[in-house]
Amino acid sequence: MPFIEVDNLTKRYGEDVLALQHVTFTIERGEWVAAMGPSGSGKSTLLNILGCLDTPTDGSVMVGGEALSGFSAADGARFRAERVGFIFQQYHLVPYLTALENVMLAQYFHSLADEAEASEALRRVGLADRLAHLPSQLSGGEQQRVCIARALINQPDLILADEPTGNLDAVNEAIVLSLIADLHHEGRTVLLVTHDQEVARMADRRIELHHGRLTEADIFVHQDQDLFDQLLKAVWKARGGRAGIPTEALPEFAYNRATFNLLAERGWLRLDDGTVELTPRGEERAAFAVRRHRLAERLFYETFGIGEDLLHENALKIDPVLSSEVTQKICTYLHHPRTCPHGDPIPRGECCVKAGVM
Repeated sequence: MPFIEVDNLTKRYGEDVLALQHVTFTIERGEWVAAMGPSGSGKSTLLNILGCLDTPTDGSVMVGGEALSGFSAADGARFRAERVGFIFQQYHLVPYLTALENVMLAQYFHSLADEAEASEALRRVGLADRLAHLPSQLSGGEQQRVCIARALINQPDLILADEPTGNLDAVNEAIVLSLIADLHHEGRTVLLVTHDQEVARMADRRIELHHGRLTEADIFVHQDQDLFDQLLKAVWKARGGRAGIPTEALPEFAYNRATFNLLAERGWLRLDDGTVELTPRGEERAAFAVRRHRLAERLFYETFGIGEDLLHENALKIDPVLSSEVTQKICTYLHHPRTCPHGDPIPRGECCVKAGVM
């Protein structure tokens, strides 16, 4: 049974506003799903209904075997306290309470306040030295991390995040997304609302809402894999013999920051102290991506006579579909060329080794 089952969900406000229209989807336990769509598309309304902050007009919602549509106000409060962790774009911290007291307040609504447990939650999000600070004394990224500590204090199995990085700079965004990824790895189900394609790429799957209707549910596997290879190739080309490349020296990093975090999470590269470095498996994948692209350029140049100024664009269209086997056949057909038409070296492959061309 799916962990979340939404069936024909409709939400109407008054007679004129239809926030959700016949929305149906499921989410498996432990899955991370990103909900996307323009402002006013119903994303936050959906999140509020799943967290029992709002009620549906029609349709049914099941979470972990519980039917939310039949809940009383008390049932909804219990469900939120026991099973849901909220992370909002607006931090909703009590301004006159310290970071520690804000987390302990969330404990109080769940069970009993425990200072040691609340301190540990803040330590986990990197705020061990900010326990006694008021929200006004914390940066936006630090306030958001207090929110994450507050969200996980009741050990929820469902995390609902509404634009959690919308007010953050790139550095704090990376920290917050890393923390959410950790919660996901622990087995928690995550539904995250975002406008940012980069943030959405960290999810297992994306759903898209337009005018209250679910218009798309896709994993975008091929597009993502192409982007992964393009970024790994960029790191491979930029390193110039260096072990670690400063992220500010890599233009692609500024525009694909969340994807770089995802690549690090999946073991393709390492991000450390403002630098990026390929791991051995990232090195292998990047070298293959560079190899097939440059072989594709050589193929177009020698076989079809395409001009050098058009080779890169044409190779980009074909190289994502070149398997290892096909790449080796092209290399053999071209007699294992050492460079592409632009003079850049082509990494050697298994076929080159067997042919004695090194």
